[in-house]
Amino acid sequence: MVKHDRGGDRGIERLAVVVVTYKRQELLEQLLDSLCGLENSPWRVIVVDNEHSDRTEDMVARFADRMMVKWGKAATDEQGGTSRVVYLPQSGNIGGSGGFSNGVKKAYELGAEWFWVMDDDVAVLPDAIRTLAGWTDHHDVIQGSRLDYDGGPFYWQYDFIVPLGIPNPVAPATFGLSGYRAMNTMCFEGALFRRRVVERIGLPDPRFFIYWDDTVYGYLASKVTTPIVIDDKVIRRTRVIDNWDIAGVRQLNSTSDMNRYHIMRNRGYMARYFMAYGDYRPLLFGLGTLLTALKEVIRLLAVDRAHFRTGLVQIFKGWTDSRSLLHDPKWRPMKPFSGATRS
Repeated sequence: MVKHDRGGDRGIERLAVVVVTYKRQELLEQLLDSLCGLENSPWRVIVVDNEHSDRTEDMVARFADRMMVKWGKAATDEQGGTSRVVYLPQSGNIGGSGGFSNGVKKAYELGAEWFWVMDDDVAVLPDAIRTLAGWTDHHDVIQGSRLDYDGGPFYWQYDFIVPLGIPNPVAPATFGLSGYRAMNTMCFEGALFRRRVVERIGLPDPRFFIYWDDTVYGYLASKVTTPIVIDDKVIRRTRVIDNWDIAGVRQLNSTSDMNRYHIMRNRGYMARYFMAYGDYRPLLFGLGTLLTALKEVIRLLAVDRAHFRTGLVQIFKGWTDSRSLLHDPKWRPMKPFSGATRS
């Protein structure tokens, strides 16, 4: 296979960067600075503020001024706007899942052709848009590789074992001559996807609140196209996280009790999507749930010992609530998005 041409100064047609933030202004500042340092201009940057903070709003206004000075007005969107920056405050914290759902919806309504989504704890590399653009002629979902906060490579488990509902911990880390691998998942730290994917699978599901939402969105995308992860580095993680280094090959990062709860609870949502697409295997999925719980217990012992008791409670509570979701007669998957369309 031949590697794609990454040359030239091309950008990405009607590219909307969707950023979700919540009470992390110091990290957001680094991301906004990096967006100002891009070599190619995005069409829109939508900042979804789950805190609805005056401080964040002021930061975004200053960022908009800087983008105006550097790039000028953007092409008019479907709502008549020409500013490259859109501030989208939320009335309450709807989690990363809700933020990405609303942010992608807003970008869709404005007429975006491409959606580049990211949390506030990353920074983009200057040539990121040009690098990604080299892949957009032939692929609808592209996940750029990342550098860790220390500048080293960050391994991401791009292969998802659907019957078990867990990432493949031994998927090859190398990319070969092609420079990419097919994937069946996604990460909202820099995932890039095309408008027609949103039209076919709908918006990210806000009900997840946090965790597994991007995994399931990538799974759904794999039903309508072939997502890829590329060897090219386009993003750098900026948040320092305690972790357990496993033989210098993998890391087990620290997390919160809230994450632990949603890691377990949201397996109920995951299972429902698998049911909807004919991929649910109860015994294998149950084994995957057990393995997920064991991983979280190991995480507590290895890097989060101070939260061992409370963490166990949240793991069990999340598992119990996931069982309720499995049997919720009112649950339905997200529908293909039929919102505003470009004329």
